[in-house]
Amino acid sequence: MTGYRFLAALTLLAACQPVGVEAPGRADLGIGLLRNQSGPPEGPEGACWSGTVTPAVIETVTEQTLVTPELRDAEGRITQAAGFRSSARQRIVQDREEVWFRAPCDAEMTPEFVASLQRALKARGLYLLPLSGEMDAATMQAVRRFQADRGLDSPVLSLEAARELGLIAADRDSL
Repeated sequence: MTGYRFLAALTLLAACQPVGVEAPGRADLGIGLLRNQSGPPEGPEGACWSGTVTPAVIETVTEQTLVTPELRDAEGRITQAAGFRSSARQRIVQDREEVWFRAPCDAEMTPEFVASLQRALKARGLYLLPLSGEMDAATMQAVRRFQADRGLDSPVLSLEAARELGLIAADRDSL
């Protein structure tokens, strides 16, 4: 009988193992961007769009070239330091481009919605001021910080970012 109790206890303990639950993934906001388009697209009906210009990314590479080698005496001590010349060159890593993305419509950007946005950003440590319900500079900078990690460097809230923040319900088509 003792063996059965042990087996039952072992079975109960095995059933109590923690269940692995994954945190929701981060949206890649760069996927939904329409690039190098002269204006917002024509649809879908009722959709609102916002645009921004992404700056060019320029890389500066500095190289040092040996001009004169160092000179040493017979005992190995340096008598004259080596001479170097520095040269710098730049290259464009990413061109400047105009991008368009879906955004909540102006009618949705009520003080209550903006306060909810501020609350969601505050919960993530991105917005530090008291809730105002105004889309002020601090709120736009927090939006930019949230979206930049996800591929969209803009202070204008994108529809996908609003969905990820839980402010707007996801479309059935996107599930």
